[in-house]
Amino acid sequence: MKIKVKKVDYDYVLSLPKYKHKKPKKPSIFFRTLLKVASGKDLKDVNFTYETKGMEKISKDQPALYLMNHSSFIDLEIVSSILYPRPFNIVCTSDGFVGKEWLMRSLGCIPTKKFITDVTLVKDMIYTTKKLKSSVLMYPEASYTFDGTATPLPDGLGKCIKLLSVPVVMIKTEGAFLRDPLYNMLQKRNVDVSAKVEYILSPKEIKEMSVEQINGKLKELFTFDNFRVQQDKKIKIDEDFRADGLNRVLYKCPVCNTEGEMTGKGTKLTCKHCNNSWELSEFGTLENKDNLGFKHIPDWYNWERECVKNEIEDNIYSLDIPVNICMMVDMKSIYDIGEGRLIHNKDGFFLTGAEGKLSYHHSPSSSYSLYSDYFWYEIGDMICIGNNDALYYCFPKTGKDVVEKTRLATEEIYKILRKQVNIPLKC
Repeated sequence: MKIKVKKVDYDYVLSLPKYKHKKPKKPSIFFRTLLKVASGKDLKDVNFTYETKGMEKISKDQPALYLMNHSSFIDLEIVSSILYPRPFNIVCTSDGFVGKEWLMRSLGCIPTKKFITDVTLVKDMIYTTKKLKSSVLMYPEASYTFDGTATPLPDGLGKCIKLLSVPVVMIKTEGAFLRDPLYNMLQKRNVDVSAKVEYILSPKEIKEMSVEQINGKLKELFTFDNFRVQQDKKIKIDEDFRADGLNRVLYKCPVCNTEGEMTGKGTKLTCKHCNNSWELSEFGTLENKDNLGFKHIPDWYNWERECVKNEIEDNIYSLDIPVNICMMVDMKSIYDIGEGRLIHNKDGFFLTGAEGKLSYHHSPSSSYSLYSDYFWYEIGDMICIGNNDALYYCFPKTGKDVVEKTRLATEEIYKILRKQVNIPLKC
């Protein structure tokens, strides 16, 4: 999937009128049917099946909040099949509306900016459930999983659930990540996909529980490890490209500690600095002839996180790279404003560019995680920062894998700040 990009100067972007908020639309039966039909082939190809638990507690016309783990594009196709013909609106990233706002709104999509406090989104969700009498689908992790395990949930999710006061249902998929992991350059594998749909909270339970209790329950439910499932169930993935791009996730060598020199190609992950290599087996383990490093990808990923955390605590973490900058200020286009520089440290992000005209600071306390992506809309690996006025999409020009480390650093810096000061809960 691609996105409309227009190359302009920074002054042109500043001259554009501010985007005006629009209320969500309830998707008609035509568009609900269109989504279901369009999803049919992919779901048939993956032999999709699902099971339900407790869903008899919800009547056919009762709005609910559906929370789903986020693995790949097939997630939306799964929901459009499972929930049909129930009306539901989809919370999705605002850049998904670029160049196709009318269609996205007709499908019931509600735009939001990832990892940015968005009070309007909560109001839109309340309007959807109370006024439109439509359900809301939300991916509370906000981003695709990088290593196949759960990503952090927002602390304010429990508060949002209490404000909505509608039944909460969880949809958890199995196989969706293994079929199409984000790092693997949109190359799909031959893997069956299934889902479990479970009623998890009633309005009465929501009223009686505290925000902290709701958050705790959701954190427990949003715990999974796709590679462990693959290993335990002996799900065979024999495509010869299964390690392509794995260096995006496993960017640091556990043998020589060199960063940005890993290469994932074919079925192997290799460090160009020390020449050690690992074979990604057909059952999702990493095999090294001398048993060096890690066998389990999430273990390697967690080690990288600890390394980043130590750098931050030792006050030596820093990112300072040249980037190409694109901006989003409306839903007509993404605007390419040229080159700049992105700095990240314990004081947050600092972005400069447009021949000195652009200078933006993103506070480290404003986001618990980072909107970052691999091969974003087929353009390149990306780091996104910004606020409700503008989003800045930064594409590193170093040739090194820095996106994942930057997201880990953002999360760890936020955790440290959260312990030091009382950061308010954010939806």
